[in-house]
Amino acid sequence: MANLKELRNRITSVSSTMQITSAMKMVSAAKLNKAQMAITAMRPYADKLTELLQNLSASLDGDSASTYAEQREVNKVLVVAIASNRGLAGAFNSNIIKAVRNLSENEYATQQVDFYTIGKKVNDVVAKTHIVVANKNDIYDDLSFTNVATVAEELMHMFTTGAYDKIVIVYNKFRNAASQDVTTEQFLPIVPIEGDAITSADYIFEPSKEEIVEQLIPKSLKTQLYKAIRDSFASEHGARMTAMHKATDNATELRDSLKLSYNKARQAAITNEILEIVGGAEALNS
Repeated sequence: MANLKELRNRITSVSSTMQITSAMKMVSAAKLNKAQMAITAMRPYADKLTELLQNLSASLDGDSASTYAEQREVNKVLVVAIASNRGLAGAFNSNIIKAVRNLSENEYATQQVDFYTIGKKVNDVVAKTHIVVANKNDIYDDLSFTNVATVAEELMHMFTTGAYDKIVIVYNKFRNAASQDVTTEQFLPIVPIEGDAITSADYIFEPSKEEIVEQLIPKSLKTQLYKAIRDSFASEHGARMTAMHKATDNATELRDSLKLSYNKARQAAITNEILEIVGGAEALNS
């Protein structure tokens, strides 16, 4: 009977877990729908703005090139690592942690690498081994362009003042609910389009090409960072929804297996009791 009691307790526990994971899956699905619509609507604008800026920057001569496009010897690198504040999202956070470790240990092994983290999970890990100049866990409390623009301005200031020679962004790019791509993008300096990739068009610039570029660059950089965080935000909910869906399926399978074991054990116990009664009755008759 103790075995039956243990099985009943395990069935109850697994059923409770299954209800929790199922509820989390539905919540993430609802949030994913909104986040997916936001990033899908934003991507064409952000991509076109970046393309326009790169074409204009490539057409400027060296003397009038923007300070944001200044190429200098890379001694200090700032990695902007974008993850989430919560777990239970499969490999969502661990993939970012692996990517930033690879950058610091391999690609930028000979440079000083510091971190600017967005998300508690990645900050908790990299802060143990590297310098974290800032951590913006609270940005997800009110994810708006205005709040992200403040972060972008801070990053731009770090580059223009020479605090860092290169700034890169690492985040999960949203593809669909089941898959995300770990993406590393150069934030600063701006990488101009070269060669045949430059789009030639007969534009009339007013007031001037240089002034337009100087106005576009900050806006483009803010949009680029906002898109990256939006991508990561949608990817997080997609990863969590997928993880909770798998967890619910596994819990259902385990619960069914435990119920089968419980029924078998109960049937065996009943059979033993019947045999004992029959054996006792035969002993009395004899």
